[in-house]
Amino acid sequence: MTEELVVLLDESGRAIGTEAKATVHHATTPLHLAFSSYVVDAAGRVLITQRALSKPTWPGSWTNSCCGHPLPDEPLEDAVRRRLTDELGITADRVDLVLPQFRYRAEMPTGVVENELCPVYLVPWTGDATPNPTEVESYRWLPWSEVRDFPALSPWCLLQLAELDRLGPNPLTWPTADPALLPPAAQL
Repeated sequence: MTEELVVLLDESGRAIGTEAKATVHHATTPLHLAFSSYVVDAAGRVLITQRALSKPTWPGSWTNSCCGHPLPDEPLEDAVRRRLTDELGITADRVDLVLPQFRYRAEMPTGVVENELCPVYLVPWTGDATPNPTEVESYRWLPWSEVRDFPALSPWCLLQLAELDRLGPNPLTWPTADPALLPPAAQL
């Protein structure tokens, strides 16, 4: 198995190198490229997931459908599709960019830091998930109006919800964002 690398970024979102995913998250985590996705069914319900208890960052936290890091030179849309398949057994036909410039920094009680430029995607999908237990402990489908009130949401999910609410009350009608607004490292 080859070592999975994440893309390190400068403050303007340009790639400045790579680091092993296994070692990038610590007390002084460098800014790096990531993504978040929200899978939404035809009824407008959102798939939220509980991170596996074995995850090194935010184990057991509930969060958006799927998060991850693109590999070097991997388009973000391809990374979203890859991780949805790996984590949830979902093969996505559509991946719509909705928040191209989302950025956050969050610190766990252990001192481990997340520091990411993390564009957010909407993934319309019909079916059910088949979670990989090394990635996902549990999952639920919730109406958008109930997601915010769900307990123990990850810090990035809470921050994303505030921005996503501005796009409208129905995820199926959120406007698709211009990919030209993505960080330069993500414009492949």
